[in-house]
Amino acid sequence: MLNSFLLAIRFLILVFSGHKQVALENLALRQQLAVFTRDKKRPRLHNRDRVFWIALRNLWKDWRTALVFVQPETVTGWQRERFKRYWRRLSQPKRPGRPPTCWEIRKLVRTMAADNPIWGAPRIHGELLKLGFKVSERTVSRLMPNKDRKPTQTWMTFLRNHVGQMVSIDFFTIATIRFRVLYVFIVLAHDRRRVIHFNVTEHPTAAWAAQQMIEAFPEDRSPRFMVRDRDGIYGEIFTSRVEGMGIEEICIASRSPWQNCYVERLIGSIRRECLNHVIVLNENHLRRLLKSYFRYYHESRTHLSLDKDTPECRAIQSNKSGRIVQIAQVGGLHHRYERRAA
Repeated sequence: MLNSFLLAIRFLILVFSGHKQVALENLALRQQLAVFTRDKKRPRLHNRDRVFWIALRNLWKDWRTALVFVQPETVTGWQRERFKRYWRRLSQPKRPGRPPTCWEIRKLVRTMAADNPIWGAPRIHGELLKLGFKVSERTVSRLMPNKDRKPTQTWMTFLRNHVGQMVSIDFFTIATIRFRVLYVFIVLAHDRRRVIHFNVTEHPTAAWAAQQMIEAFPEDRSPRFMVRDRDGIYGEIFTSRVEGMGIEEICIASRSPWQNCYVERLIGSIRRECLNHVIVLNENHLRRLLKSYFRYYHESRTHLSLDKDTPECRAIQSNKSGRIVQIAQVGGLHHRYERRAA
């Protein structure tokens, strides 16, 4: 350290005493000697060595006379490469590509995907829209973790001209813990995908099904058309009751459930999002489960066919109204996300 300090003082004395050429030549030779004396078989130049020679080239016109193991073309090449790197950094755009997605949306997408493993990108995108976030569905799909899942099917287009005056009915079965088979009867309105009525029984009959139609449409509020399959449960009593209510029946072809696509899609959603994840104990337990699911279905669940809205028109909240909280629904199988004031 002391030796370096003395050399620096000697260099300054030579410069101020008029021996600038000698001082610079001495400095150049000492620098090269320091490179040679390093503990390596083959001396290697570092960035600080290159900077030294570039600076010396600008200060001393006879810098070439002091070169021993570096060619003059090498020093000028260093200067050209240094200018290229400088210009490359200067000409690059400050923020290339698409604007980054904010950290809050990234975290929220991961949280929703973890809390709701049977949700896809469209469902999570619908929840984000209800929370006031303006983000594309493609971005949500890119932020979601990879899952080995089959793609979901879209709803079939069916009788659009009279969708506001149409309902669909159907039965589906569920086995209890004691292997009793329960029948669930559903009445679905096509306009807003609302479940107008449902009931559960162990022994369905035509008279029982006819009574369900009366309970579903009291006081002359019957629809114009009703779509159903050709199940034997719909006997003569059911047909005469429906005709007396002023409803025109549309029976689908035999073994063609896709012709009654809306209610079939609903039954599939009930199974995938609720019944496949629980064990039904008895008839009352099944009613409670379905009531809880239909409450979530009407008030919280966003639908593709309704432009990511719910059957009962869920309002869009401002993204500045407060913090986001999650509300467990259907026993924790699904969650609703809302903003609450702090």
